[in-house]
Amino acid sequence: MQNPTATTEPKEKETQLFLGCKAQDRRSQRAIYERYYGYVKYVAYLYVSNEEDASEILNEVFFKVFKNIDRYDINKAFKPWLRRITINTALNVCRSKQSRGHSVELQPYHDSSTTNVGETSVYYDEILALLANLPKKYAQVFRMFAIEGFSHKEIAEQLNIKLGTSKSCFHRARNLMKEQLAAC
Repeated sequence: MQNPTATTEPKEKETQLFLGCKAQDRRSQRAIYERYYGYVKYVAYLYVSNEEDASEILNEVFFKVFKNIDRYDINKAFKPWLRRITINTALNVCRSKQSRGHSVELQPYHDSSTTNVGETSVYYDEILALLANLPKKYAQVFRMFAIEGFSHKEIAEQLNIKLGTSKSCFHRARNLMKEQLAAC
């Protein structure tokens, strides 16, 4: 029979770390940083293609996490909250660089090796190739909705576009991708 404290100890230890972070304990903050550094860096690299931008995102994410740790509900999983902060920060960094005239290539996020475009099963690499041929806004909306799982409302808010524009861009992107697949 399993020891019940064996499964609860890591959760309790992590809860203590979050409580320490809420009390602005540097050791707790460092432990959380070290524990989630790789995860945040990985998600950042999914959006940007260079070390400098990924490091900028990483630093900003942990600054936001420790500044807003009181908003985190300890009874819920931490990674989804952290992931949301990381994605929003990455999008903001990309937007600010684009508005300053810098070119930042967004990298797509994916959780699986295949996805479904229409009725055709397509490998992720093929989707990336198809997305590369789409207008930037269509590709970005498609990626956020179909791959990352954002709702159209969230996409509209993050990209500062109307809800209908998000839906329209997604459907146009999907139709253009279907046309590209049919031409192959």
